[in-house]
Amino acid sequence: MKIIHISAECYPIAKVGGLADVVGALPKYQNEIGANSSVIMPFYNNKFTQAHKFTSVYEADLRLGNKELNYNILKIDGSVLDFDVFFVHVEDLLYTESVYTDNDTDRFLAFQIAALDWILTLKEKPNIIHCHDHHTGLIPFMAQESYTYESLNKIPVITTIHNAQYQGWMAYDNLYKIPSFNIENVGLIMWEDMINPLAAAIKCAWRVTTVSPSYMEELKYSANGLESLLYHENLKAVGILNGIDSEVWNPETDKYIVKNYKKSTVESGKKANKKWLCAQFNLDESKPLFAFIGRLVGEKGAELLPYAIDYALRSKDISVIVLGSGSKETEGQLLELIPKHSGNYNAFIGYDEKLSHIIYAGADFLLMPSRVEPCGLNQMYSLRYGTVPVVRRIGGLKDTVIDIGDDGFGICHNEVSVHDVLHSINRGKEFYKQQKKFKANRKHIMSIDHSWKVSARAYIELYSSIK
Repeated sequence: MKIIHISAECYPIAKVGGLADVVGALPKYQNEIGANSSVIMPFYNNKFTQAHKFTSVYEADLRLGNKELNYNILKIDGSVLDFDVFFVHVEDLLYTESVYTDNDTDRFLAFQIAALDWILTLKEKPNIIHCHDHHTGLIPFMAQESYTYESLNKIPVITTIHNAQYQGWMAYDNLYKIPSFNIENVGLIMWEDMINPLAAAIKCAWRVTTVSPSYMEELKYSANGLESLLYHENLKAVGILNGIDSEVWNPETDKYIVKNYKKSTVESGKKANKKWLCAQFNLDESKPLFAFIGRLVGEKGAELLPYAIDYALRSKDISVIVLGSGSKETEGQLLELIPKHSGNYNAFIGYDEKLSHIIYAGADFLLMPSRVEPCGLNQMYSLRYGTVPVVRRIGGLKDTVIDIGDDGFGICHNEVSVHDVLHSINRGKEFYKQQKKFKANRKHIMSIDHSWKVSARAYIELYSSIK
C-alpha cells in the first residue's frame, strides 16, 4: 500500500506543535508494518534544510490565479530519515524561516497545488493520500472537483484534524486562485460566507479522523463553528489516538538526559535527573517536583499557572519548574514569581529540547490543565519516563490518563480553574508521601504502551476498509 502524507510540519525537519511529531512518526511505523509511506511538505529555509543537501526530482510551473510560479520537488541526499520526504520548493512563497507567516493563504494554496500537480505525474499513483490539518484542507476538494485532477478522484483522500480551532479561513475573492471546477459546487468549500479549507476537507475527504476518540466526540459540540458539519459527517469520522515515537522517547537510550534508566533502575535514574534539574534551577530536590512543559497560551490553561503556582508554593513543601513560551503577560507573571519563591520555583521562558527531556526524566509530576487537548503527547512522554501526569479530563488526556481514585495511575480534574489545579497538586503531594505506592506506580506507568505501532495499525486498517 502506497501512502502519501501531505503536511506543513514534520519532525525533525520543521516543528511548531504536535502535528510535526505525528507526521514525523506515523510514516515510519507504517513502513515497519509493510506499507510504503512517504511525506510531502514545504521546503523551508531553516536549520534542517541548511544542514542537508537536496536533489531536484521534478521541476515545473504552477498556476496560482493570474500568477505562474516555478516550483521544484526536492529530496534529501542520502538516508536521513526512516521514510522518504519530498519537499515542495517555491522560492517566492515557501522558502521562509518560519513555518507560518502573514501570507499563508497564498503559501499553502501554492503548496497544495504543487503537491497535486506532481502526484499527477507519478507513474505509480498512491493508494491513499493522507492530508493533515487545514494547510492541506483544499486537497480533498481539488482532487474531487478540479478538472485538472480528474484522474485522481478515485484515490481515497483522508483528512486528519489535529486542531479544529485553526481552519485556514480565506476571503471569497481568493476563489480564482483555486484550479477551475464546476462553480455550482462552490458550496463545498464555503462555510459562513468564507472559503474554509478545513470545512472543505471535512465535506470532501473520504474519511475524517481526529487524534483521539474523545476529541472526535467533543468536536460535535465544540469545533469553532464546525459543530453541525462534523455532526452531519459523523458516519465517515473516527478518532484514532496518536502514539509517541518510543525510540526517540525512551529513558533507557535517551541521549539528552543526565542518566539513562529503565523500570528496574527508575529510582536511581530519576533521582540523578532530578538532582541535575534542581542544581541548575535552584530547587530543593527533597521535595516533590511539579513541572509544566508547553505553550503558554489559553488552550493549555497556562494563564492559571502563575496564580496556582503562587498559592501552591506558600506551603513551601513542593518545587515547581516551568518550560514554555507564549503569552507575554503569562511569561512576565511567571518570571516575577522566581524571586518571590526562590529555592522552590523557577522558569525557563522559551523552548529547549534537551531540557524538556531532562524535565520529563527528573520531575515527579507533569501539569496539563488544558482547555483544549485534541490528543496530547506530553502526558504520554511523562508516562514513558515514570512521571505522573496531572491533567484535566478533556480530549486525549481523558483517553490516556485514569485517576488514581479510579484504580488508575494519574491525577485528573474536571475544570480549567485555579481551584482544580491546586486541589490536584495537593492530591499529588499526598500521593508522593505514600512512597511504596508511588514507586510501584512509577514502574507501572512506564509499562503502558502508547507507541505508534498501535496507531499505525489502526490507520492501515482504516485505509483498507475504504471501498
